[in-house]
Amino acid sequence: MTSQEIAEAVRDGMFANDRASKALGMDVLAIGPGSATLAMTVTEHMLNGFDICHGGMVTALADSTFAFACNSYNELTVASGFSIDIVAPSRLGDRLKAVAKETSLAGRTGVYDITITNQADELIAVFRGRSYRIKGKPVVALHGPSEPEG
Repeated sequence: MTSQEIAEAVRDGMFANDRASKALGMDVLAIGPGSATLAMTVTEHMLNGFDICHGGMVTALADSTFAFACNSYNELTVASGFSIDIVAPSRLGDRLKAVAKETSLAGRTGVYDITITNQADELIAVFRGRSYRIKGKPVVALHGPSEPEG
């Protein structure tokens, strides 16, 4: 399998069981080795008392995008920490898009930068995630073209 096919298999396997991302209405728009793009529309239940999207919801979108990007090599990878700066509010109906790119990958640790923008391509937040790989633990079982499934 190519690295892109592996990333797509990981996306499918992860999203099938990702109840949190699904509950928030997230869509996986793109996946590749070390990268991912997810989107989410701000709904009524995501608003805080100021009628803006709760920061935790923006963070959840970034964190899910981070998870898809750092697991795209099919080695179980978890967050060891992250930081987020919310630079502008998002509001009801906004379509938020999070784009993750791998900044560094060395041994078991990685750094991923995620930008979150709205439908007007205005910057909403920047997120930096630090990851830790669990060696020898695949995310999904892979079946190449000549390998039978099951």
